[in-house]
Amino acid sequence: MQITVDGENVTLEPGGDGFELFPDKNIIAMFVNGEEVDLAYKFQENDQTSAITIDSDAGLRILRHSVAHIAAQAVQDLYEAKLGIGPPIEDGFYYDFMIDEPLTEQDLAKIQKRMKEIVKSSQRFTRRVVSEAEAREEMSAEPLKLELLDRRSESLDEGNVEVDAGELTIYDNIDRNGETKWKDLCRGPHVPNTRIADKGFALTRVSAAYWLGDQSRQSLQRVYGTAWPDAESLAEYKERLEEAARRDHRKLGQELDLFSFPSEIGSGLPVFHPKGGIIRQVMEDYSRKKHLEEGYEFVYTPHISKQNLFEISGHLQWYSEGMFPPMHIDSEYDQEGELKKQGQNYYLKPMNCPFHILIYKSRSRSYRELPLRMFEFGSVYRYEKSGVVHGLTRVRGMTQDDAHLFVTQEQLAEEIEKVLQFVLDLLRDYGLNDFYLELSSRDDGDKFVGDAKAWELATETLSKVASATGLELVADPGGAAFYGPKISVQAKDAIGRTWQMSTIQLDFNLPERFDLEYVGSDGEKHRPIVLHRALFGSIERFFGVLTEHYAGHFPPWLAPVQVACVPITENQHEYLLDFADTLKEQGIRVEVDLSDERMQKKIRNHTMSKIPFIVIAGDSDEAESAVSFRYRDGTQRNGIKLEQAVEEIMDAVASREQV
Repeated sequence: MQITVDGENVTLEPGGDGFELFPDKNIIAMFVNGEEVDLAYKFQENDQTSAITIDSDAGLRILRHSVAHIAAQAVQDLYEAKLGIGPPIEDGFYYDFMIDEPLTEQDLAKIQKRMKEIVKSSQRFTRRVVSEAEAREEMSAEPLKLELLDRRSESLDEGNVEVDAGELTIYDNIDRNGETKWKDLCRGPHVPNTRIADKGFALTRVSAAYWLGDQSRQSLQRVYGTAWPDAESLAEYKERLEEAARRDHRKLGQELDLFSFPSEIGSGLPVFHPKGGIIRQVMEDYSRKKHLEEGYEFVYTPHISKQNLFEISGHLQWYSEGMFPPMHIDSEYDQEGELKKQGQNYYLKPMNCPFHILIYKSRSRSYRELPLRMFEFGSVYRYEKSGVVHGLTRVRGMTQDDAHLFVTQEQLAEEIEKVLQFVLDLLRDYGLNDFYLELSSRDDGDKFVGDAKAWELATETLSKVASATGLELVADPGGAAFYGPKISVQAKDAIGRTWQMSTIQLDFNLPERFDLEYVGSDGEKHRPIVLHRALFGSIERFFGVLTEHYAGHFPPWLAPVQVACVPITENQHEYLLDFADTLKEQGIRVEVDLSDERMQKKIRNHTMSKIPFIVIAGDSDEAESAVSFRYRDGTQRNGIKLEQAVEEIMDAVASREQV
């Protein structure tokens, strides 16, 4: 029997399987003809295959889904619980259970202990194809599994870990004696044996959940966990979590007095305090400056609009669930209370694009005006469900640094190239340097509007420009906005986490819906193309990302207080006040600590406030017209002449680099 392994022809005896072909213990599954399958799969003539190692992306997903099964088996061994679903997620897995008593953190230790026993018992994951009748019989005690079978034809969740439109399979966990210890309705694949998960897993937390997200249903218990190829990888992951917790922008925002979320205002609606306001102002001012240099023109638009605008744009058809409910106003009544004039629905705007398009359409346009680049720090409002609102990174009210570029077909590729380079350069100025690009295209679903050929052309153009940057380009089929494909800039922060930053979206659809035109060099009317571009995504989210990237230690140019002056005795009050005035004349944000605290307490306070420069002066410093610098890492330099001190601070601010 002939098969192809990584492009090379290999001869196998009939009935050969993955265990025979891939004896390496780090190989836990394989791709066959593009599909992930178990190593127990028996090859057919002309199959094409390649190995899936445990540390690959596919291997980690399979490992984590397998450990989710082990967790579910442990829960059912210990408690009266009915099974929900247990998919792999980023860095881990979860499994949902219908259970009478809520699980606690203490229960996690018991479950994890039982999981270790299951792992050491070397149970095999064995796949069986079953009919729907057989699946219903074997899952008869599991009401949620039966519901999945009932709803199988609805395409409830593409890629569901339990069932899809194809064949039904059950995975048995079989011990050394050949006894089936547990089973689950599942598509797989799985690792060959539970021992593969030894030492590399941990349960992390428990929470309430709703079956398939339906809040009208009974609450379930969700057990979260993580799984890695070995104990070392697990330890590194836990260390990353601890570091991420130390960098949590919500905690730092409170500690550094940057922003808050008053309950009186509402969920997902932050307010920025004076220190946070300074950082935000500096961020925005620098962005404005760079946009003006690149030929953008500033516009301003209102926060609400009549319903008709969003009907034309398609947002009410395609994005209504993400919009706040309408405000019905402008009704008029006579003295008897009879309706004279129907009112209208107004919506808080979820996007700025329809407003910018109306500015374009306000008068006739010539090809000589294109490309026309409109820019706005525009406030938008999106109804995020309370369960997904998260600090500054997922809010309900946000300010987008939003631009819309109106271009001709001939200008398109060059303009995308310019925009993408502008975005990358500006993100680097804020301290992010590790990028890859994601290209989101349409699939065959019905959530997309516009001509398929226009989509194909747009996607091809974006792909060529993105590839030309030399950055890694990752495909995201089906991830486009409803009106066009997009490039997303994905940036890694200081601890290796990936954040979606800027997006560049191509749009042939809205110009059609709003009947946009320009007069070409031939005197005829033509349709422009619109580029949507949000550089930060939103100011709020970018603020949160930078706070965590820098762990609150903002570089001097962004720090709300750049210099704190600490006199050793009262004799240096005037000396440091004069020095501070010199710095203020240069635009430096400086404070002089004249409080009654002891000097060491002052230094500690300003260190905890993460101020870039702490300037100290005593009698000898004043006598020599000098100061001492105390840096964030605790090191100190003494005897720095005043002119040199000012120059060093100014250079640090101008460099936009960390000190």
